[in-house]
Amino acid sequence: MLKYPQAGAVKTRLVPALGAQRAGELYRALVRHTLNEVERLTPHEQIAVEVRIAGAPDAEAARDWLGKGLRLLPQGEGGLGQRMERAVCNAFAEGSSRVVVIGADCPELTPDHLHAAFRALESTDVVLGPAADGGYYLIGMRAFLPELFRGIEWSSALVLEQTLAAALGAGAGFQLLETLHDLDRPEDLPFWARTDSAKTAGAGRTSVIIPALNEAQHLLPTLEAARRGQPHEIILVDGGSTDETMEIARSSDAVVLSDSPCRARQMNLGAASTTGEYLLFLHADTLLPPGYAAQIPLLLAEHGVVGGAFRFAIAGEFAGRWLVEHSTNWRARRRQFPYGDQGLFLRREIFNQLGGFRDMPILEDYEFVCRLRRLGRIAIAPAPAITSGRRWQRLGALRTTLINRTIILAYHLGVDPRRLTKWYRGEASELGVRLAPAGIEPRPVRGTFI
Repeated sequence: MLKYPQAGAVKTRLVPALGAQRAGELYRALVRHTLNEVERLTPHEQIAVEVRIAGAPDAEAARDWLGKGLRLLPQGEGGLGQRMERAVCNAFAEGSSRVVVIGADCPELTPDHLHAAFRALESTDVVLGPAADGGYYLIGMRAFLPELFRGIEWSSALVLEQTLAAALGAGAGFQLLETLHDLDRPEDLPFWARTDSAKTAGAGRTSVIIPALNEAQHLLPTLEAARRGQPHEIILVDGGSTDETMEIARSSDAVVLSDSPCRARQMNLGAASTTGEYLLFLHADTLLPPGYAAQIPLLLAEHGVVGGAFRFAIAGEFAGRWLVEHSTNWRARRRQFPYGDQGLFLRREIFNQLGGFRDMPILEDYEFVCRLRRLGRIAIAPAPAITSGRRWQRLGALRTTLINRTIILAYHLGVDPRRLTKWYRGEASELGVRLAPAGIEPRPVRGTFI
């Protein structure tokens, strides 16, 4: 059961995150993925495949989309229940002994689930594949039972429950398959990203992931610079902004997701929702260099390289800027310790191997690089990523550097990151005083020069 992929008419609950055009493209990809899975089942089975389509301008448009090798039929008029009932009724009237109905909304569906459905119908009247949202991704039966399509609150969390009640009311036995996830909401995107179809589409491409919270003042130039590099996709994960951050991202053709105001969680969600082979984590106030997306695969292809970042540069003037830039680049190259404001990038497989960013309210990039550098070398691209100088300009180069060093020192000495977050957000003006009663004596920490 398919819909014609008219932008704005399919995957409407994804439109706020993806935009109408990209939601339509995703639906097309889902349909092709589902048909490929069905084709893996049918060559060795006595199973006929019938595609019922709704919303197509005409039969020619449907054939242009899906090709001429499938049996295409219109769904006809009425609500979803009426259209499904009609399709099942016709299939039995044409001599089918078992009928299974699916849509194209379930990226986790495989031939194994379809095999299981037909096997179940050898011994029971009805089979259902429960969806995690309370609906179902598959319904099958061995005799026509119109009751299963009547009185159902479609597109609600009650669909499965009401369908099972209808089966019991009709005296039909039933069997449930494995629960899977439909792709209806932005939080379902990771299930699509795990499919081979999605990975194939993103092979050799870079996905840019931007965590953000109230970054309307700096975001637009960041998105424009990122877009000029022609990445596979740009995903902004918002942490609850009250300004125009999300509107700016949508108008710049970025995918917009929402999560808690924790940068580690935001970046992990963004990574799980992308399909690119390479992941680039970017601060919302940092400008990427021209051609960055072409540089990333070349750097990561070097022997022993497991990740990378760009050369560090700061926008704006302030006393000590050259020293901050020079010392940061020295640390990144010599000590293999770039931070998040340099744009961290790596292969998806390495990110998954590391388990993503730790759920920390602060220093998530520092802790991640600590683990990354144990796997191999971190390359530094010669072109700079230019980050906002607002913090250095507001606090001064010396004070900002001292705060950063003290925060990392305290982290290594076991201070709770939640406490460090409070200090950092308060500019840590009395950090040294607060550390002193605990008996902590400042001393150098190897490999943490900032």
